[in-house]
Amino acid sequence: MWKTIKLGMAGVAVAFIILMVGVVGYAVGDTGAAKSGENSRAAPDGSQSEGYAILDEISDILAEDFVNPEAVDPNAFQRGAIEGLIESLADPHTVYISPEDFAVGIDIISGAFEGIGAQVDEDPVTGEIVIVAPFRDSPAEQAGILPGDVLVSVNGESTEGWSVADAVKKIRGPQGTEVTLVVRHSNATEEEVTIERATIEIPTVFPDEVRGQDGNPVAGLAYLEIQQFTEQTAGDLDQELGRIVDAGYEGLILDLRRNPGGGLDATVDVADMFLDDGVILTQVDREGRETVYEANPGNDAGDLAIVILVGPGSASGSEVLAAALRDHERATLIGEKTFGKGSVNHIRNLSNGGALYVTIARWRTPNGELIEGVGLEPDVAVALTPEDVEADRDPQLFAAIDFLQSGAQAQQR
Repeated sequence: MWKTIKLGMAGVAVAFIILMVGVVGYAVGDTGAAKSGENSRAAPDGSQSEGYAILDEISDILAEDFVNPEAVDPNAFQRGAIEGLIESLADPHTVYISPEDFAVGIDIISGAFEGIGAQVDEDPVTGEIVIVAPFRDSPAEQAGILPGDVLVSVNGESTEGWSVADAVKKIRGPQGTEVTLVVRHSNATEEEVTIERATIEIPTVFPDEVRGQDGNPVAGLAYLEIQQFTEQTAGDLDQELGRIVDAGYEGLILDLRRNPGGGLDATVDVADMFLDDGVILTQVDREGRETVYEANPGNDAGDLAIVILVGPGSASGSEVLAAALRDHERATLIGEKTFGKGSVNHIRNLSNGGALYVTIARWRTPNGELIEGVGLEPDVAVALTPEDVEADRDPQLFAAIDFLQSGAQAQQR
């Protein structure tokens, strides 16, 4: 099961889709289906216009007086002003998407696309472009890209100062073409990889056989990997849980280590399948208003003992699910600290044909924790090194097996 990451690595698929590590709460209805300008804001009032008039004044002076007139580019001035506005927010998840980028589909809505099959986000602390997770069996994974890798350069161009949208634009490309990346692994070594782009379909739920350190099947334990929360995830998961419960499995290993998130409704639906009642998450908007998402009576997982595998590739929706099951004592988290993306975002179309991807709320776990910029610490910390991956060795999975087996033995005594 972890072997698939051995040779490999938002949203992106290098075609890197701009999933912004999760897109929990992406509001398709607000702007996603609207024509350009339909949901753009009204023109600013007089005081705001006067405040921004100084930009035109500076632009005019530069056009008249600057020593290098060839450097005076009104389009560059506009881009700089937009970038300055957004950078002043200190929020890596609020991003301007240019008309050119928006027209070619660098947005949140992706079902199939051409790229390398990985997802990226901006590290909220360092500002570096980070690989969140590769899709299973994607060109990125097969090329050796790993969750948590820092993207150093693309086709020889440094990524310093790039936004996620910049990375998406540079890495995307038609099927059959190549892109060369330099990535820095968690052990600080850098590697150059050339990847052939392909048509990528976003995966959801993957079952696999549980095997112990000796390579033999482990009886009584089931394994499911969820790589994305989409409209089809709950249905796929429902079928798998039905099979697992009917077969009499005692424990479930739920792998979220390469799950950057997805739609909020899909995430809540999945969490509801494991809980009988209680809060799944609380969304807090700019006015402090709270929207509480709660589980409905009944669950699809029965009395299965559950371990959730987490790591730096677990973000947004996967953090919602992991926190909900942990806080309700429904699951134990094993692995490494999660990414820390706890914001709700939507797209606002702009009058120029571009768009603004805006953070509109934060969410809290059932126990009231904020995850944005912090992440979730596992209950049982187990590292997964590049050497483990190269040796096709998964100590986190082995720890989950030991944990579930020891619990089953304790119940029998």
